Parts: sequence; C-alpha cells; structure tokens
Amino acid sequence: MSNRSSLILGISLAVAMALASAILSQGILQFKLLDRTVVVKGLAEQEVAANIAIWPVKFSAADNDLTEVYDSLERQGEQVRAFLLLQGFGDGELTLSTPNVTDKLAQSYGPESSPLRYSGSMTLTIYTDKVDAVLAARQQLFTLAKQGVNLVSEDYNARTEFLFTGLNDLKPAMIEQATRNAREVAQRFAEDSQSTLGKIRRAQQGIFSIRDRDSTTPHRKKVRVVSTVEYYLVD
Repeated sequence: MSNRSSLILGISLAVAMALASAILSQGILQFKLLDRTVVVKGLAEQEVAANIAIWPVKFSAADNDLTEVYDSLERQGEQVRAFLLLQGFGDGELTLSTPNVTDKLAQSYGPESSPLRYSGSMTLTIYTDKVDAVLAARQQLFTLAKQGVNLVSEDYNARTEFLFTGLNDLKPAMIEQATRNAREVAQRFAEDSQSTLGKIRRAQQGIFSIRDRDSTTPHRKKVRVVSTVEYYLVD
C-alpha cells in the first residue's frame, strides 16, 4: 500500500472515530436529559348531593305474652307504613323484615335482667331516590312515637345510609382537572429550576373516593381523586 493510500485510510478512520464519538456523546447527553424528571400529584375534589337513601325504621315490643308481642309488632308495622306512605313514599320503596323475637327465659343469663319474658323487633326499610323526602320525614318521626310506636334508636346495623351513584358521570372532568392541576405544579417546579417542562413520562390515576362531607350531613358527599404524573425536564 502506498504512503498516499495509507494517509487517506488513516484520515478516514480518524474522521469515522470522531463522528462515532460525537454520536455516542450526543446519545449519552440525550439519555441524561431524558432521565431528568419530576413527579407531581394533582388533586380534584367535588361536592355532590347523595341520590339514594336507605332508611331503616326499627320498632320493638315486649311482653310476657308471645302472641301480644307479635300483635304489637304487626300494629306498629301498619302505623309505620301508613306514616311513610303519607310522606310520599310508594309501596315499592318499602320492605318489611320478619319479626325478630327473643325468649329471655331460654337464654343462659335468665329472665332476671328483664321482667318481660319476650321481646321482639321489626324493621321497615325505605330504599328510595327521594333523598329530600327522607330528610324531611326523619324530622317527623316524633308523630309515630305519639301514636305509641316504640321506635328503636339507630345503631350500626340499623342506620340511615346516603349513597351517590353518579360517579361515572363525574370521572372524565375530574381526571382532566387533576391532570391539569398536576401540570401546573410541574410547570412551577420547572420554572423554579430554570428548566423546560417536557412530555409526560408516565401517569397514574388514583382511586376515586366518596366520603361524607362531615358527620352531621351524610347526605352531602365529597368526591376526590389524586392523579400522579411524571414529566420530563429539559434544560
């Protein structure tokens, strides 16, 4: 091989190595730039009214005569039903449970705890979308007490529930709001770090939660979702 050919080959190899080095360097630089990210969270909240109410009205009776207990529960059930129909509820919204009767004499701790041998209860449950009617009727329960209905106070197993079933209608707008809020946070971070906010690297939608607004107004609900978004940062 002549000296001229060797020189040309050497120059070509040097240029190729320089180009390869530049390309590799640029690739590493891009990789490092793409590796710079910021993770932010965006919150969206909305207050809504419950659209379903489940209201159990529980009443009880006690006597030494078992027949009288059943008769009393039947009479009270008719009174409660009449009251609810008067409040604007339909028969299709009412469900009456079977009587739950206890014989204290048959229990291990004996009849000493109560002078009446038999006690029983029944529950008439309203399942309705007339939430406002439930709220109003609950304020009128004292009229049943005046009629001799022995109402049982609400407990964990017999408490009024208010539900919101329209979540699917809210999801698109709330996800958009949460994502927009996340981007605003990321944009402020990018500006503070003298960077440019890039594309989304990954995003994770949080789980929607529906909770009572507070303990005194369970018919008002707060819907909440948090989205987590990771953005690229570019110098």
